[in-house]
Amino acid sequence: MSANAKGKRSMWVVFALLSAVFAALTSILAKIGVDGVNSNLATAIRTVVVLVMAWGIVFVTGTVGGIGQIGARSWVFLILSGIATGLSWLCYYRALQLGEASRVAPIDKFSVVITMALAFLVLHETVTWKAVLGGLLITAGTILMIV
Repeated sequence: MSANAKGKRSMWVVFALLSAVFAALTSILAKIGVDGVNSNLATAIRTVVVLVMAWGIVFVTGTVGGIGQIGARSWVFLILSGIATGLSWLCYYRALQLGEASRVAPIDKFSVVITMALAFLVLHETVTWKAVLGGLLITAGTILMIV
């Protein structure tokens, strides 16, 4: 395998780390921004910003033409994913409004363990001892941080 192919293959790690950094910033910025604002209104404002950004990227990269190639199954699951995202954001902003970001965020990140379990059950991904141990450690860490 060429160095270029290896570099592209490992880019997922870079994007995953950037995702974690931006998720952390999201928590802190949201906690500050939701102060004195209805949590549902705050979520709606955030959603508009995300919507404009996402469509802006689609137009700038010239990928808007691919919309006609999306199959019905993909539409259904993308819509369901959007609904789940919206519900997650509504709950997250309300939790941030009511609780401390340092306690809300670890519970929110418990989604990692739930995602792993669903990946094993629904997507039939391989269960490894490392994944199980990691999930147990995340669970223990989440419990430790919120008690």
